[in-house]
Amino acid sequence: MSFRNYKDKIEEGDTVILYLSNNLYALDVQREIKNKKGEMIENVYQTPFGALKVKTLIGADYGTKIELTKGWGHVLQPTPELWSLTLPHRTQIIYTPDISMILLQLDLVPGCVVVEAGTGSGSLTHALIRRVRPHGHVYTFDFHEHRAKIAQEEFKDHGLADFVTAKHRDVLAEGFDKDLNGKADAVFLDLPSPWLGVPHALAAIKEEGGRFCSFSPCIEQVQRTCLALQEHGFQEITTMEVLQSEIKVSRRTVPVRDLSFLKQKSSISPVEEKPSSETSYVVGALPQSNPGHTGYLTVATLPPVYVRGKSKKDDDNISSENGEKMVVDENV
Repeated sequence: MSFRNYKDKIEEGDTVILYLSNNLYALDVQREIKNKKGEMIENVYQTPFGALKVKTLIGADYGTKIELTKGWGHVLQPTPELWSLTLPHRTQIIYTPDISMILLQLDLVPGCVVVEAGTGSGSLTHALIRRVRPHGHVYTFDFHEHRAKIAQEEFKDHGLADFVTAKHRDVLAEGFDKDLNGKADAVFLDLPSPWLGVPHALAAIKEEGGRFCSFSPCIEQVQRTCLALQEHGFQEITTMEVLQSEIKVSRRTVPVRDLSFLKQKSSISPVEEKPSSETSYVVGALPQSNPGHTGYLTVATLPPVYVRGKSKKDDDNISSENGEKMVVDENV
């Protein structure tokens, strides 16, 4: 239950993050576990720095330094960011740089209702839950039955079942639940063909309007999604790519030559070849290489119902005046 609320003490049943020399491990705090024979034995977790008897963590403070047989580490409170770095990779993971931008672009606040298609490993879902709690809700769907079932179990084990509904469903073929029509403040799609999900997103978003976001690795997917959004009355369509770049700050010593002799018209003394002093500077340098491409985020706004028809009519008039119409190549 350690994901539900921040607390000081570790309790049995919690999920904790074990920090060992820049490596992170997710660990379930249980006194005993079953071995391959089905027998209950003491839970001993093996690490690169030796064995850890898990029962010794019960009652300890989060952030505590723990002793191992060959070293030591720290036990940390789990967060969506740390969970993303340690969770089992059932699908491609969306990491913190993209997640933070998604939460910002969807305009989420506590109390919002979010619909997500493509649960995957649940990395983004954990962050969505934290943003809309305590009165909001996340509805997440995955077409893979086994992944959907594992995600349901994880949300329950983490104490988040009250804030999320995870279901097995092929959204592109069946759409979202009819009960969700007109109830969502925002919709997020992480699907192979997000443009096919745009009509279902339109049906799910509230009459007052809302936000849309999709994650796609290929620009061809982005093109077709943008055309579908435009066709269904979405506005403010924008595509962006999030690349994280860290500036390395260091101190460098630079040799300085004394050039005071240049103030004189002539100088009998020859110029010294060696620098006469040194000066230290704090400098920042960009990395030699940037992180690779992850995916494109396409975001859009769906205006209120009373504006949608008017906006679509205005767009048609503009297209008629210009004599041009945007088309998409079906072979892309």
